[in-house]
Amino acid sequence: MDEPAPTPFAPPATGSVTVYRGATLIDGTEHAPRPRTTVIVDGDVITRVGPDEQLAAPDSAQVVDLAGRFVVPGLIDSHQHIATPPNRPVAEAALRRQVYSGITAIRDMADDLRQVGDLARAARIGEIAGPDIHYAALMAGPGFFDDPRTWQVSQGETPGHVPWMQAIDEGTDLPLAVAMARGTHATAIKVYADLPGATVAAIVAEARRQRIMVWAHAAVFPASPAEVVAAGVDSVSHVSLLAQQTADEPLSSYKTKPVLDIERLVREGDPRLDALYAQMRERGTILDATAGMWLWVADQAEDAEGKERALANDRLSAKLTADAFRAGVLISAGTDYEAEPAQPLPGLHSELAYLVKRCGIPAADAIRSATAIGAASLGAADVMGTVEAGKLANFVVLAADPLADIDNLGRVVCTVKRGRRFDRAEYEGDAA
Repeated sequence: MDEPAPTPFAPPATGSVTVYRGATLIDGTEHAPRPRTTVIVDGDVITRVGPDEQLAAPDSAQVVDLAGRFVVPGLIDSHQHIATPPNRPVAEAALRRQVYSGITAIRDMADDLRQVGDLARAARIGEIAGPDIHYAALMAGPGFFDDPRTWQVSQGETPGHVPWMQAIDEGTDLPLAVAMARGTHATAIKVYADLPGATVAAIVAEARRQRIMVWAHAAVFPASPAEVVAAGVDSVSHVSLLAQQTADEPLSSYKTKPVLDIERLVREGDPRLDALYAQMRERGTILDATAGMWLWVADQAEDAEGKERALANDRLSAKLTADAFRAGVLISAGTDYEAEPAQPLPGLHSELAYLVKRCGIPAADAIRSATAIGAASLGAADVMGTVEAGKLANFVVLAADPLADIDNLGRVVCTVKRGRRFDRAEYEGDAA
């Protein structure tokens, strides 16, 4: 038999205790920051959190002095694609930058799960440096599968006819389709496009029966945003798609979106959106806003018309995200893009700055969007998202206060993921 692969980034074993002392803790809850706080980690789990003077370090423990530092929960990017198309070296480089920049978990929103599943395994056991990966298997109407991206992630097979990317119609055996999605070890089914509201509701009902989450585009065409939310999905992605609730004609297909009066929506809002926000708040539907995505799209535009269209959607995105937040909708921090490899920080840092600076969301709430709410979007709030006893030892040590300036989230001293420390200086040395 082959020798097992090395695991240089594996979590420490139970019984290996590290005591982090003296930091100001921003714990991911609605509590005020807690100065001079100690966090005790045993293996990959936090065992105690409390004031320095109340928690003594065990005799055998390693003690890390964090005086003058700030600690926040590990960050979570709730919208990533790391294998469209599959490219293992590129994916590993992106994951490495993420974990050394404070990201301890990501939500992969449908890719080639043959590669993503192995990346998730490798990051989980420490073969590679990277965040934990929770991923989705996609379902959409048959008309969607001429999209070239579906061929990129189904190479060697037929798009729409593989367990991680299934075409759904009125003849589909939904119990079997959901079971096949679960067989990929996916956390959720992602409902993408070209499905009516009744079918979205049927997918959700069967997914609930088989105990798997459902993540969806905010408009599925012809299913409207209100129909998607009413179906009971756990989260919806892309805040700009919520605007389809204001269309004056029925939605038809993903490829034929109605033309909206974006400038009016930016200027005045719309009572139909207010009702949608109330519906989302009441149901606890998480909004994976990808709020800053359109700025990235504008930067990638090949002509002036494409750039202006993206910038118009950017204005809409900022407006709707701000309105949804004020209406009490839970917002998670997702990107749907990644910063260029030469950049020192991944895209999530730009997304968090966008939430604060463009959407007017307080820094503490923006941090919660990438921690506690991000964990809820993964269905993992019981084990991550806050710095509390009994949860995974996932947190970030910062050189400066992120509540004073959200950009200080980029001043990473180290990331602790499942108890394993990733010192930022090691990444900077490697990158150089």
